[in-house]
Amino acid sequence: MREHKIVLLPGDGIGPEITYVAKELLVKLSQVNGFQLIFEEHIIGGAAIDETGSPLPINTLEACKNSDAILMAAIGSPKHDNLPREKRPETGLLALREGLNLFANIRPVKIWKSLIESSTLKEEVVKDVDLIVVRELTSGIYFGKPKGRIETDKSTRAFNTMSYSDQEIDQIAKVAFELAKNRKKKICSIDKANVLDVSQLWRERVDLMARKNKDIIVSHMYVDNAAMQLVRNPSQFDVILTGNLFGDILSDEAAMLTGSIGMLPSASLSTQGPGLFEPVHGSAPDIAGLDKANPMAMVLSAAMMLRIGLKETKAADQLEEAVNKVLNAGLRTADLMSKPFTELGCRDIGKELLKAI
Repeated sequence: MREHKIVLLPGDGIGPEITYVAKELLVKLSQVNGFQLIFEEHIIGGAAIDETGSPLPINTLEACKNSDAILMAAIGSPKHDNLPREKRPETGLLALREGLNLFANIRPVKIWKSLIESSTLKEEVVKDVDLIVVRELTSGIYFGKPKGRIETDKSTRAFNTMSYSDQEIDQIAKVAFELAKNRKKKICSIDKANVLDVSQLWRERVDLMARKNKDIIVSHMYVDNAAMQLVRNPSQFDVILTGNLFGDILSDEAAMLTGSIGMLPSASLSTQGPGLFEPVHGSAPDIAGLDKANPMAMVLSAAMMLRIGLKETKAADQLEEAVNKVLNAGLRTADLMSKPFTELGCRDIGKELLKAI
C-alpha cells in the first residue's frame, strides 16, 4: 500500500476548524483509493509563540523537511501584532518558506459557475476567468539585504532592498513556462521595468527564456496596469509571472474575482523536497471558534497536495468534484451566502463534502 507522510499545520484563528474538515476528507479519500496517509500535527505562528516563544520551532521545521507534503491552514493573531518583527507569526511562515526553499508560489484562480453571482464584478467580465499566478517567494524585497532602520537626532529612516539575481529569475520563470506548456501557452510577466533596475533584469531574463521557448507567447505588463487589467478584463490572462512583492498584491486581487478569498488554494514548491499547500486567506480571528469559516480553500489546497505533492490524481479529482457537487446543491458558508441558497457552518459543509465523495 502506498504511504504518504503529511505534516498538518493548523496554525491560528480558524486554522484548526478548517484543518479538521480537510483531514476528515483526506482520510476518506485514502480509504477509497487504497493508500495510507500518516499525519503529524505541529505548531506554527501565534500558537507556536504562545507555547515556545518562537513562530517556527525547530522541531516543526524538521518535521516538515522529513515529510512528503505539508498542509497548512492559516497564521496570525491580533494579540501578537505588537511583537518585534522577528517574533511575529508571519515571520514563522517566511522562515518556513526559506528553510524549505519554497521559491515558487502557484495560485490558480478559476470561476466556479455555481458561484459566479458571488463575484463583485459583472458576470460577463469574470465568466471565462481561468488563470494561474506564479509568484517568486523566497527573494525580492521581503528577503533582500540590507534592511532595517537608521536613527538620528533629527529623524528615523526605514529601508528595504529589492534584489534578484539572474538565477533566481530563471528559476521561477522556468516554472511559469512549464505550466504554460500545458495550458493556453501564454505568459504575462509583470514588472516595473520603467522605474526599477531589478525589473529591467527580470524582463531581460524572461525574454531570454522566451527565445528558447518559441511555442509560448510572452508579453510584459507594468504592475500598475496589471492591477487595473485584472479588474477590467481578467480573462485575458492565462499564466501570470511576477516577483514576490507584486505577486503578493496581485494574487489577492485575482482571488477576489471569484467572489470570496475563501475559495482559493495555493501551492509553494521547491526543486526538490516537500511542497507546502495552503489557502490564500488569513486566520480570520473575528470568526474563530464560531463554526462560520469557509473550509473550501483548505479543501482545495488538500486537492492540490494530492495532485502535485503526492501524485494521487484520482483522489484529487474526487475531492474537487465533491466541492463542485456541494456548491451545485446550493449549500454555502456565510461568506458566499445569498438567496435562495442554504447556509451551513464549517463542520456541516465538511459533512456534505464527505457524503459527496
